[in-house]
Amino acid sequence: MGAADQLKTPAQYRRGESDLVQRGGKWFLIATCDLPEPEEFEPVDWIGVDRGIVSLATTSDGTNHQGRRLHRYRRWQARKRTELQVKQTRSAIRRLARRSKKEHRHATHLNHRISKEIVSVAQRNGRGLAVEELDAIRDRVRLRRDQRGTLSSWPFHRLGQHLAYKARRAGVPFLEVDATYTSQRCPRCGHTERANRPTRDRFSCRRCGLAGPVDVVAGVNVRHRARSAWVFVTAPVRVPA
Repeated sequence: MGAADQLKTPAQYRRGESDLVQRGGKWFLIATCDLPEPEEFEPVDWIGVDRGIVSLATTSDGTNHQGRRLHRYRRWQARKRTELQVKQTRSAIRRLARRSKKEHRHATHLNHRISKEIVSVAQRNGRGLAVEELDAIRDRVRLRRDQRGTLSSWPFHRLGQHLAYKARRAGVPFLEVDATYTSQRCPRCGHTERANRPTRDRFSCRRCGLAGPVDVVAGVNVRHRARSAWVFVTAPVRVPA
């Protein structure tokens, strides 16, 4: 959406009252707009997206969106927060609040950029978008104590939300599929076992020998499950005579 379209949006679709607020010395006009959503197209195929801690998002096409820079930035912010918390002064408390907002804006900007790029590819190629259902990720994943802070601040949930609403805005079909064994199942022969993943980043099927980055393999499995789920959802219901 261009700048001219953004200026027209509040006038065309505004609902209710608008608020003028001041934040950080700047004024913002907050208006609620009810935008019409385009009708979903019939996808010719799907893009599977695997979300992770090291790689924030990896698609079945092999596109990888790394999260290392974000993790370095968050570790640096965590050290600064610790230093300010030790001081316990009014000035330190104000600086802590500013740092928290800045870190949140940084993660939000990154999620916007990644989700926009993935949805644009899906829309351009007439494909749908599929992600894993990760609602119970904290119950399924076992982490070391030093990794728990990373998981609690992991932006996978917000990234999924960004992908979902940007897909709706673009008319791109969006599905969540079962996440079970997506990184251990071979997309070629279907063989599934833990030994198929000899290292954290590598996949090697013990039966047919298929090998590659584990995140890409997981994305391909997500794509396959989306194909099956979409056929089931769109299959015609036959009424017995």
